[in-house]
Amino acid sequence: MRRLVLAIVAALITALAVAAPASAITYGTPDGNGHPEVGALLAPQPYSDGTWETCSGTLISPTVFLTAAHCDQGVSRVAVTFDSSYTATTGTTHWGTWHANPNYNQAQSDPQDVAVVVFDKAVKGITPARLPKAGSLSNLSVGTRFTSVGYGAQSVTIDQGPTFHYADIRYVATGGLEALNPSWLRISMNPARGDGGTCYGDSGGPNFLGAGASETNIVAGTTITGDFMCRATNVDYRMDTPSARAFLGQYVTLP
Repeated sequence: MRRLVLAIVAALITALAVAAPASAITYGTPDGNGHPEVGALLAPQPYSDGTWETCSGTLISPTVFLTAAHCDQGVSRVAVTFDSSYTATTGTTHWGTWHANPNYNQAQSDPQDVAVVVFDKAVKGITPARLPKAGSLSNLSVGTRFTSVGYGAQSVTIDQGPTFHYADIRYVATGGLEALNPSWLRISMNPARGDGGTCYGDSGGPNFLGAGASETNIVAGTTITGDFMCRATNVDYRMDTPSARAFLGQYVTLP
């Protein structure tokens, strides 16, 4: 959620040694129909620029949408769209109930920043993404490629201050693994390396294992944070950890 993301910046700067939570795809391209299982969590009311997207996420079963706990809107009933380009007049929405991990915190070691939306009705015509097996990401090599997808800001401009530009369009970019620890994947989104990645509005969105011909539909991690100008590092919460699996196992069958 854009406003909530900005509100938790101060706590995350110290905890994660980065400048701000991440939420949008930069240095990427429009996704079109490339990842129909990736959707946007919609705000109760449009923002001042007319857009609606607050966070991103992924369908992981016909009735369950994976996102981040810090995207909480303070309401139990929420709407999600899977339209690659959303407009309020013609867009398709799916309503469901919000469930955040009750153990969510802002600890560096394990924030347990994960949530789901349980839809009222099964989403038809979209194949859900997969979750990783327990501990399966622990031996990934530096340079392993990931595919980031989301609806967040696609660009940043500087005038009196930074301005983040949104369009309610699903975008995609790729980057290489820089480091991992028991809870986090840190993925390069440095355009000088030919990488792209996440920014404000991509929180909760997927980072699929692999890119190009090697891309899988496994959600290795969900976007949580990154650098303030969305040019350096995409920091993602691993979905193969015991705590993430303990929460998600209440809603889906785990691999």
